[in-house]
Amino acid sequence: MPDIVLISGSPSATSRTAAILDYARRKLGGHLLDATVINVREFPATELVLAQHDSPVFAEARKQVAQAAGIVVGTPIYKAAYAGTLKTFLDILPQTALRGKTVLPIASGGSPAHLLAIDYALKPVLSALGATDLLQGVYATDDQVKVAGVDPLWLHDDLRSRLDAAIDHLATQTKARLVR
Repeated sequence: MPDIVLISGSPSATSRTAAILDYARRKLGGHLLDATVINVREFPATELVLAQHDSPVFAEARKQVAQAAGIVVGTPIYKAAYAGTLKTFLDILPQTALRGKTVLPIASGGSPAHLLAIDYALKPVLSALGATDLLQGVYATDDQVKVAGVDPLWLHDDLRSRLDAAIDHLATQTKARLVR
C-alpha cells in the first residue's frame, strides 16, 4: 500500500490541479515515499452521485486511504468552493477516514479571489473526516501554472517554492508516522 495517497478532485485529466498533483507525487518519490493518485473522475458517476458507500468500485480507494499515513487532497476551485466530484468522493469515505494522517490540501483557481476557499470550504470537510494534522494549504492561480497534457511545463517560482516547502513538510510528517 502507498505511504501517501493523492486525491484528485479535478473532473479533467489535463487540469492544473492534476499537473500540480503529479508534480507532488514525483517530488514525494524523491523523498523515497510511495505515493499514488486516486482520480475521482475515473469512478462511475452514478455511484458517486448516489453515494453508494458499499459499491465495490470504491473498495481499493477506501483501502488505500485507510492505510496511508499521508493524504494530499487536490481540487480546482469553482465559485469559491471545491469541486463537486471531490465532495462526492469524500462523502463515501468513513467518518474517521483522515484520523491519524497528515493531510495537505492543494487547490487551483482562476484568481487570488478564491484563495480562502481552502480555509473556509475545504478544511472544514477534511476536519469533519477526522483530520487533525492538517497542514497549511497551497493555492495556485491559473497564471502560476502552465500546463500541456498532464505535466506542468512551468510553475511560477513562488508557487514552486510554496509547493516544495509544503511537500517537504508532508514528507517529514509522513515518515514520522510510518516509524510509529
